[in-house]
Amino acid sequence: MPAPVPALALTRAALELELRRDEFQLAVQLGLVRTVPGGAGTRGGGRRVERSEIDRLRGAPDFPAGLRDRVRTVGTGEAAALLAVPPERFTRLARTGHFSPVRFYLNRYRAVVWLYLAGELGDFALTHPGLLTGRLPRETRERLDGGEDRRPRNWRARRLGLLLRSAEDPWARAAAIASLLDPGQLSEVVDDPYERTHLDRLRPEPPSGRTESAAARDIVDRLTVADDPDEILWHRMSLALALDEARADRPAPRPDTAPAPDAPTPRPPRSSVLIRPPAHRPPAHRPRRSLLDRLRRRRGLAGAEPEGRPRG
Repeated sequence: MPAPVPALALTRAALELELRRDEFQLAVQLGLVRTVPGGAGTRGGGRRVERSEIDRLRGAPDFPAGLRDRVRTVGTGEAAALLAVPPERFTRLARTGHFSPVRFYLNRYRAVVWLYLAGELGDFALTHPGLLTGRLPRETRERLDGGEDRRPRNWRARRLGLLLRSAEDPWARAAAIASLLDPGQLSEVVDDPYERTHLDRLRPEPPSGRTESAAARDIVDRLTVADDPDEILWHRMSLALALDEARADRPAPRPDTAPAPDAPTPRPPRSSVLIRPPAHRPPAHRPRRSLLDRLRRRRGLAGAEPEGRPRG
């Protein structure tokens, strides 16, 4: 009986698939490349890619160009060129939530540069040609006049959806949701200091746009945390339900003799806590069915779901 073929480390898998590191990371996040746990004996304890998965992808008729196209990202200028619209029009559509950024980076001036999947832009051009020419709809113009910018929120919702899809443990799913709340909001939902410590230990890695500059880190941290009232309420409710599932699975680690962690972070002023109900669900927020069903049953307590799903 032949010996099993060992799974490949991620760096080796990226080479086999002819993808750059950032392209490979995005392919994994989008579910285009399936990974498996590395196991206790794996160096670094990270994930790996089985040889059968590499063979599957390499066997596609359009490999490697097709895989690269599916993870191709573009900034505003290239995106506008793909849609044959001026950059200013593309920015207006992006600010009003018609596109969801998939990632971002900070340029040398510490300005946020949003990146979009080229394939999704092509789909948008086919399904919404009326938004690419002529005058924008009145509702869109009014939202622009009000200073709306949905890009950070849509990116957060999309990132959360990717994190939830890849999480294989109920506490990891709760930690993904908790990462979108600031310490004050988190302490209100999770009053057990041991549970907060456990969630912080499982907190997802920061986005790739993070740098060592303190000013840049501050920008990235602000983008990562929910800042809209109905968005905050949605994540508070989602976290409460995710914690119910995590606690039912097993309690958070609690040393028998160790002193409790520090006291909870002081709560923010009550004016920052949501009163009005949300409107629509954020895009790409796809927790497990049981959690989502329970959340829908609670909607009578908080109104409809928050706005955020892009129209394209």
